[in-house]
Amino acid sequence: METHDPSLPTTPSFRLDGRKALVTGAGRGLGMAAAVALAEAGADVTLVARTAAEIEGVAAALRSRGLKAGAQTLDVTDFDAVREFVARHGPFRILVNNAGTNRPALLLETPDRDIDEVLNLNVNAAMVMAREVARGLKSAGLPGSIIQVSSQMGHVGGPKRAVYCASKHALEGMTKALAWEWGPDGIRVNSICPTFIRTALTRTQFNDPQFRDWVLAKIALGRLGELADIMGPVVFLAGDAAALVTGSALMVDGGWTAA
Repeated sequence: METHDPSLPTTPSFRLDGRKALVTGAGRGLGMAAAVALAEAGADVTLVARTAAEIEGVAAALRSRGLKAGAQTLDVTDFDAVREFVARHGPFRILVNNAGTNRPALLLETPDRDIDEVLNLNVNAAMVMAREVARGLKSAGLPGSIIQVSSQMGHVGGPKRAVYCASKHALEGMTKALAWEWGPDGIRVNSICPTFIRTALTRTQFNDPQFRDWVLAKIALGRLGELADIMGPVVFLAGDAAALVTGSALMVDGGWTAA
C-alpha cells in the first residue's frame, strides 16, 4: 500500500550558539539565573553589575564548565558609560534587562529619593540600555531579542508597592512600544513577569508568616518561585523558538494574575 509522507514542520532550535548575550544585574538572583541559562544554551554571555566580585565569580564558574562567559563592571544608571560599553563590546544579539530595585513602603511614607532611584533604575536605565543594544544591532544589520525582566506587579497592584508597580507598568508599556518600533529590524522585545522568587534577598521577607501566607494564597500553584523557574522562559524568548513572539509579557507567576 502506498504511504503518504507528509511535509512535517521542523521544531526551531533552543540553542543559542554563536550569539553574544548581555545580562545586567547578573551577579545574583534572577540575573545570575538568566546568565547561566543563556550560557548553557550556547550563548557567549557578558555579565554586568556594579559589584565586580559577584559577576566575576559567576563568570568563572561558568567557564569552569566549558561555557562562554565574561564579566564587566558597569553602573547602568551612568548613561554615558552604557553607551560606551555597548559600542565597545557589542553588538549583542540578546539582552536581558534585569537590573532593578524595590523600596517597599506606603506611598505616604516614601521619600522623594526612593521614588527617583527606583524609577531611574527600573525605567530610565532599562530604556537607555535597550536603546543602545538596539542601536548596535541596527548598525550591524542583525536581528536580536531584548528581554525585559518585569514583574507580575507590572500587571496588578500590591500593598506598599506603588512606586515599584509604577515602574513595572512603565516597563510593560515600553516593551510594547519598542516591539513596534524595532519589529521591522527583526529586533524582538518581550518581558518576563515573575512572581515572588526565592532568593537570598527575598528569603528574609518570607520569615514573616503573615507575608508568606498572603503571597502563597495569591499563587494558584501554591508555592514560591525558584530561580530555575525563569531560566527556561529566558532561553525560549532569546532564541528562534520565539521567532514570532514580540511585544508580549510572559507570565511566570504561578497564576497570580489569572485570578
